[in-house]
Amino acid sequence: MFLIFLFSGLLYSQDFQNLTWKEIQHQNRNWYGSEQAIRIADNVILHQNVNGGWLKNTDLTKEITPNEKHELKEKKTKTIGPTIDNGTTHTQLRYLAKVYFETQIEKYKNGFLKGINYLLKAQYENGGWPQYYPIREGYYEHITFNDNAMIGVMNLLRNVASEDENYRFVGEDIKKESEKAIQKGLDVILKTQVRIDGQPTLWCAQHHHKDLSPAKARAYELPSLSGAESVGIIRYLMQIENPSEEVKESIRSAISWFEKHKITGKKVIIKDAPDLPGGKDRVVVENSKAGPLWARFNEIGTGRPIFVGRDGIPKNKLNEIEHERRMGYSYLGNYAEKLLKEDYPKWEKRISTE
Repeated sequence: MFLIFLFSGLLYSQDFQNLTWKEIQHQNRNWYGSEQAIRIADNVILHQNVNGGWLKNTDLTKEITPNEKHELKEKKTKTIGPTIDNGTTHTQLRYLAKVYFETQIEKYKNGFLKGINYLLKAQYENGGWPQYYPIREGYYEHITFNDNAMIGVMNLLRNVASEDENYRFVGEDIKKESEKAIQKGLDVILKTQVRIDGQPTLWCAQHHHKDLSPAKARAYELPSLSGAESVGIIRYLMQIENPSEEVKESIRSAISWFEKHKITGKKVIIKDAPDLPGGKDRVVVENSKAGPLWARFNEIGTGRPIFVGRDGIPKNKLNEIEHERRMGYSYLGNYAEKLLKEDYPKWEKRISTE
């Protein structure tokens, strides 16, 4: 059983051993000075690549054996692999900053600064970030909004530049470099917003790193308007203090697109399917009480939802692509529901007040 208790007015988790990396990001402040937090921070430092970044899909919470430590020494010297994909690198840096704030242990500060410099070096001159740095050939070199990769980096750099208390140790030079980086990032965000007949719409999950056009990634990730990744971009823009008229237009145009293209009266469910692998299937059913849905991929120009399997051919319905992709990827979701109901009205109220 997962138990909690109060200590010094703060809420703590008793079963720290079972915390996931995601959960670890959201503990009470004092926890980051605990023995468990320090052990994990040591893991983070051990896994940090020589260039300052991290490899993805690594469990940083588990105990590291002596043999694994030996293997890490060689693994972390390989230059191809460090990435911002799947929340990598920027979440490790946030964690190190929190542990350093509580412990003042110098190696965590040094690891953080090394990682921030990695992110600053990885940025393209035009303001975007590739999925991998050093550059890995292929779709990995595109400017990557997919899974909020670039936005995760920009949110961290914004915190650094704005003198958030967790990052006051970084020094003026890093703060100034972070400010420059997010300004360049904002510029490329505005330039990559897809315009249809002159009207801004949404963003693709990835854009070509040179001409900024919507770009293909994997076979089932065609150039399209992203109903998922665009939400994170809009939320980033909404946090800008004193936004320019161009930023305001960008936000309002994207919100208008979401309003016009929401799917109503339908719900995505998992149903029993004994004849299929795993005995389950993801299907779309009629449901008049269901909340709005949006497609993750929307055809540029028409805005119609598209569903693409590993054959790379756009289909009109979810059930027209293979079962493996239906179960293994997100094609429909309530991506923009909270954005439209709560975030956007609050933003408009703040803007009108200012």
